[in-house]
Order: sequence, then structure tokens, then C-alpha cells
Amino acid sequence: MSEITAIERPAEPNWSELTAEELVAYREAENRFRASDAARAITGEPEPGVTIEWRTLALPGRDLPVRVYRPAPPGPGGRLGQDAGAGLPLVLHVHGGGFVGTAVQSDWVNSGLAGRLPAIVVSVEHRLVDADNPLAAAVDDGWDVYRHVLHNAAQWGIDPARTAVLGESCGGLICALVAIRAAEAGLPLRAQVLVNPAVDVTDTMFEHDSMREYAQTPTLSLPVLRLFRRLGVPAGTDPRPLSPLHADTEGGVAPALVVVPTRDPLADHGRRYAERLITTGTLARLSEYPEAGHAFLSLPGLVPQAETARAEILGFLGASLSA
Repeated sequence: MSEITAIERPAEPNWSELTAEELVAYREAENRFRASDAARAITGEPEPGVTIEWRTLALPGRDLPVRVYRPAPPGPGGRLGQDAGAGLPLVLHVHGGGFVGTAVQSDWVNSGLAGRLPAIVVSVEHRLVDADNPLAAAVDDGWDVYRHVLHNAAQWGIDPARTAVLGESCGGLICALVAIRAAEAGLPLRAQVLVNPAVDVTDTMFEHDSMREYAQTPTLSLPVLRLFRRLGVPAGTDPRPLSPLHADTEGGVAPALVVVPTRDPLADHGRRYAERLITTGTLARLSEYPEAGHAFLSLPGLVPQAETARAEILGFLGASLSA
């Protein structure tokens, strides 16, 4: 029996009554589907010629998987705009999902960027949010992978002066915080791309018009977001350091492209964050996709606008990461 018929997507649970054990069982089944051949009709086929492999990084206190996308080797003439012997740009990617998700679901977008920029794309298989792993752990995973790759640039074949981050949903929150930490630490970061990002896990998280207007959509609902916040920000945790929208940052962070699908509970999160970046002196561009829903970039088989968004991201990163 082929994998396409053997792997079925699990039924969506009752998010309001989900136990810790049920969450783990659901996400294991869901991630098996997202990583299967059956899901390719939804998540898209990888770019031809791009090498995709898993690697395990030894980080402080844990080993963490990352999914690495490398373009085909250059021909005899080399790559346009790249000096002989120079490293490729780095794009650090963080997938969406928060308490579910895997880097494999983003093979289409990441392999496309790796092959067409060209660049080395490293996608973080961060610790998923649950009763044992709060949001802070996932944020640390994104930050530690970025620093690890940057500090070992020669072994990775990257140019440490040409780096960017790209995150979707919860991954957008993680990447926004990586950009803030990079600015504070004086580490090079040329661009950040935040796609339907969550940027506020404080008490004001749900106080946006888009939360009320799109409380129930096929790809994201308020019960899911409430579970994410409850698990991600346990009682007694200060949510402000985990909320880019409330960060004490006055300029200095990398220029941003904020991609917002309009039919998304989190649409106003992206809008408000783009406004805040501009207000604090950061170059930022807000790009809205009318009628698109949450996670559309990872669903090219269902949402044609994913192609347009990937092309826009490619153009933004190409200009930002040029030699």
C-alpha cells in the first residue's frame, strides 16, 4: 500500500477540552500526515535540484533537529553576483503551528528560496509548545540555532554578513524575537520576513478586530489560540518578553516584510507590528493578501496566492541579501 493511502489526517480535536496526553497523540498523528507524501498535494512539491536533509545540532543542554536546504552546486561560470569562494546567504526559517508542526510542511517554500535566491535555508524543528515546553523554549531554540549557524559559518558555507529570518505564525513570533535579540547582541541580520505572525501573548492578545471577525476559520480559530497561550505562557510567566509587539526596541532591528492574509484572526497582529516597526524607525513593509486565510503560504496546493507571496518574499530577500 502506498504512503498516500496509508497516511490519513487525524480528526481535529475539541481544543477547549484537550488533555495533555491527547495533545501529544494528536500532534504526532498530524505531523506524520504533514511529513507524508499524501500531504504534498496540499503543501507543495520541493524545488527540483535542491538537496534537503536533516541535521542534529548540539545546543546548550539539548540536541535539536534542523532541516537544511541547499541549492544545486553552481556550474562552471559560478553563481551570478557571487564571488568565487564566497559563502551563500543564510535564511533561518521557523515553521508555524506552535504546539504542532514540522519543518517538512514548509519544504515547498524553503526549497524554492534555497534554489532561487540561491541561499542555504535552515529550518528549526523547535520544541513544540505543551505542558512541559512553554513558548520560551521554542524561542530559545530559534535563537540558539541562529547563533550556532552564524558562529560556524565556514563549516556551513554561509556568508555571516548576509543573513535573514523567515517565520510563519508562531514561527513569525520566534523570528521577530530573534531579530530583536540579534540587534541587541550586535549580530548581523539583514532582513526579517514575518508571515501571518502572532506577535502578542499578553492580556491584549485577543483584543483585536480581526480576532472577533475571524474567530472561526478553517486554518485557525480562537480556541486554538487560547490553548496556545495557556500552554505557551504558563501562570506566573511575564508575557512581555515573548511579545514582539510590546518589546522595548527603538529601531535597530532588521528591515521587515510583514505578510498578512486578511481572513485571519491574527491579521491585526501583523498590521500593528508593521506599524510599530515603522514608528520606532525600522524599515518595514506590510503586504496584505485579500481573502487569503491563515497559513496560506504553506498551502500552495489549495491557495494560489501562495505562489504570489513566495515570489514577493523571494524578491525582498534577494534585494536584502545581495552581495
